Amino acid sequence: MKHPAVYILTNKRNGTLYIGATDDLIRRIYEHKNELVDGFTKKYHLHKLVYYELHESKDSALLRESQMKEWKRAWKINLIEKNNPYWNDLYLDFI
Repeated sequence: MKHPAVYILTNKRNGTLYIGATDDLIRRIYEHKNELVDGFTKKYHLHKLVYYELHESKDSALLRESQMKEWKRAWKINLIEKNNPYWNDLYLDFI
C-alpha cells in the first residue's frame, strides 16, 4: 500500500500508543512488527496496528501526524474505538 498514511500502534488495548506517518504502510508496519526499527516502538513492543488513515500527499500525512501527537490520550482512544472498537490488529487485513 504505497500511499502516504498516518497510523497508530499499540501493544494492547488501552496500552501505550505510538503515532507515525509513512509513505508505505505495509512495509513500515512490517518493520515495526519485526523490531527492525530502533526506538520507542521496539522498546515498548508496539506491534499492533489499531488505526490508520490514508492521505493524498506526504505533507498532509505529516501535518495530521503532528496534530494527532498533540491530542489528549482520550481523543486518540476515541478515534481508535470509533473505527476499531475491539482494537483488532488491522495489519492482518493486508496480509
